[in-house]
Amino acid sequence: MTTLPKAFADVEALETFMSEPTPGLIADLERVDGDIMVLGVGGKMGPTLARMARRAAPRKRVIGVARFSAPALKGTLERHGVECIECDLLQRRATERLPNVADGVRNLVFMAGHKFGAAGNASLTWMMNVGVPMMVADTFREMRTIVFSTACVYPFVAVDGPGANEATPTTPPAGDYANSCVGRERMFEYASRAYGTPGRMLRLSYAIDMRYGVLYDVASSVFAGTPVDLTMGYADVIWQGDANEQALRLLAHCTVPSSPINVTGAHHTSVRWLAGEFGRRFGRAPVLTGHEAPTAWLEDTTQAQALFGPPRIPIEAMLDWVADWVQRGGPSLGKPTHFSTRDGKY
Repeated sequence: MTTLPKAFADVEALETFMSEPTPGLIADLERVDGDIMVLGVGGKMGPTLARMARRAAPRKRVIGVARFSAPALKGTLERHGVECIECDLLQRRATERLPNVADGVRNLVFMAGHKFGAAGNASLTWMMNVGVPMMVADTFREMRTIVFSTACVYPFVAVDGPGANEATPTTPPAGDYANSCVGRERMFEYASRAYGTPGRMLRLSYAIDMRYGVLYDVASSVFAGTPVDLTMGYADVIWQGDANEQALRLLAHCTVPSSPINVTGAHHTSVRWLAGEFGRRFGRAPVLTGHEAPTAWLEDTTQAQALFGPPRIPIEAMLDWVADWVQRGGPSLGKPTHFSTRDGKY
């Protein structure tokens, strides 16, 4: 891998680095036939995933599908060689008109979903997280399908243990969001069993960008002198570029029926330690509140590390990058993770 940068001058520098493909990704995408379509490309991770796919496989079409409520994103993606299609996935007829295997598209990355505001609009949450997956899984049954899921499908586990592994029963503690995410997996699993669709369900825990994520939330609080809640005392984090790279590589590692795989950092991260590290970088003492619970949403990534090795970007580099970004007043996506939430209400 190239030498890590000390910092990122702007968003374009950040996204260019974050979408840089690895030799392993290039080799894995060479092994799979057909073009790639990303449903829900307009979210936090979708734009850099699509750009990474395009850079890794320049001979493949990469098609990004979203409502594109922020019109500038469509132009940015198109400048980087990603074909864009406006589509509301809640509309089945519109979804059925999207490119399919007859058009040479044999690989699907499903990133659509609804989380924030779930507590206030449960019906939309279940439709986006269960109804849309049912329609997509049926419509694109002949495609290899990578589904973005979440660690929230698991129960809380002991903070001093290895974390939940893929065999841990999916019994989230509470809330429409987490339970509907189990439903999303069940829809794709059903289609895989019924139609023989190859796939993987990527149970992701907290991807990190300079503009959002657990590190951004903690750093912003420490820098502003606002309290950091320690109740959810540990979190698993991974550089967004590493998470996207593993998601795309999974296209060459699909199973029938589709099976889950945990994707996050190799080690559990203490929120108290994070606050202290940012305090040291900022030269100010963090304000801490609450006491660490003995459990948290934590994952065991033994399976992913056996396939891909450990994530490339170490936590220390992410800390330096986020601290620099926050100190310089870099832009935020304005999407707090609410990582300290334990009642499932987002």
